[in-house]
Amino acid sequence: MTTLIIPQQLVPELLPMRDCVDAMQEALGALARGDAVLPLRSMIWTPDRSGLLGTMPGYLGAPKALGLKIIAYMPANHGSDRDSHQGAVLLFDTENGDLLAVIDASSITAIRTAAASGLATRLLAREDAGDLAILGTGVQASAHLDAMRTVRTLRRVRVCSRSIGQAQAFARHHQKVGVPVEAVATAEEAVAGADLICTATASAEPVLFGDWIAEGAHVNAVGACFPQARELDTRAVSRSRLYVDRRESALAEAGDLLIPIAEGALDASHMVGELGEVLLGRCAGRRSEDEITLFESLGIAVEDLVVANYLDHVGRERGAGTLVELGGKRE
Repeated sequence: MTTLIIPQQLVPELLPMRDCVDAMQEALGALARGDAVLPLRSMIWTPDRSGLLGTMPGYLGAPKALGLKIIAYMPANHGSDRDSHQGAVLLFDTENGDLLAVIDASSITAIRTAAASGLATRLLAREDAGDLAILGTGVQASAHLDAMRTVRTLRRVRVCSRSIGQAQAFARHHQKVGVPVEAVATAEEAVAGADLICTATASAEPVLFGDWIAEGAHVNAVGACFPQARELDTRAVSRSRLYVDRRESALAEAGDLLIPIAEGALDASHMVGELGEVLLGRCAGRRSEDEITLFESLGIAVEDLVVANYLDHVGRERGAGTLVELGGKRE
């Protein structure tokens, strides 16, 4: 038995954003059909709360994939030369348990998270949406710019961060994407009139407020993944038709939803449905040009598994990565 090792720098080369968006459609459709096993992620904090270790196991029936993502989240890495998420995705053979692949998790997480937002945008945003606001300037901000330009024709991009200098650096770095990228000083200025909004920050307090959001906009909220943290205020959520990757995960972890529920402003029925249910026609997507749609993304293991399965096949076909013998038959 040989195990394929794929390091961080190879993942973007092997995983084009358009292919990853299609993979998200495949995985979330399978989840909605019941063709997946997906327990809630397990997380343990270090004693000083400086970081956590998360494990995300799962099984996907189509394409068949069995595996686990294990990741260390270190908030202090934000703004440094290290990713805040470090770890690996382990892919196993569904018949004999062979360890097929070990793949860098930070690069998978970056691309598949943005690709899920790309799928949500493909399904929920207006066809003519193209005025994009990005709140945040980190790895996810860059990946979301790629995802948005993959599924919609962008006319304009505005970006803001905790400092105008970070926003300006982001704008300079992305000037070659074929659309003007403008750094602005405030989130309110960034989202004014935007019909696509991506929140990709590390903030635990709202950075996007409902009164700022233009009618007809679509919002992808990806930064807050703990019950006590949120990027959107209550009005932003209550004004929107809310879609999730998975209901159970949202009700356990999504502060953007759980905090308004605790306030008594809304309840779990505010979730219209999962993206996979929209794909299968079990719930409606956008109903009018002027309503606001919101995708609350947490990231789930089937997204990692479908990507790992894709990378294992593509890597072996192209001779990319490193093959090693880690186990297999007993002597």
